[in-house]
Amino acid sequence: MSMFGDGLDQAVQKAFTRPIPKSAGARMRYLVKQLKGTKAVAQMLRISQRTVERYVKDQIKKPREDLAARLESEVRSRWQPQIRAKARQKAATTDGIVIDTRARLGYTAPIGTSDEARIRDLTVALPPRFAARLFAAQEQGAGDDQLREIAAEGLKETYFQDGGRRAGSLEEVRFTDVERLEFDL
Repeated sequence: MSMFGDGLDQAVQKAFTRPIPKSAGARMRYLVKQLKGTKAVAQMLRISQRTVERYVKDQIKKPREDLAARLESEVRSRWQPQIRAKARQKAATTDGIVIDTRARLGYTAPIGTSDEARIRDLTVALPPRFAARLFAAQEQGAGDDQLREIAAEGLKETYFQDGGRRAGSLEEVRFTDVERLEFDL
């Protein structure tokens, strides 16, 4: 499970203007249309082509729990691509992205100073260029470690250095033991 990647996806999905299809049949029809055929959908969902066809015709209505989860995930990841792209673009150019986290954050500092690594609850608005870097890295298939580094850099600059007004010689912010992580556009 990719905590950072999933968090970015969920933030973008909040921009949806219409809910994803509710029924299994409607979701299956949507995927068949997107992937241009039942065979591709069957392979992606790891079920038979005949099973896909039966969902499309509403001959089967209630998928097993694991299939229902895969079906929802695949539809959600393809739903409203233009709106998703607009939300990313807006975050990357004007609005930035808000990171809300509970994690061990800090950097090497004298013991007892306020900036040593400790569990913190933070909600910080990162500037648009960090949103742009996060989305670009995600699109290029970056893993959680890479996404975490970009977020840590954004927190270093925005939260710890307050946009250059303090902690100027700060090297690297540590961002570990993530208990909660949410992004918001």
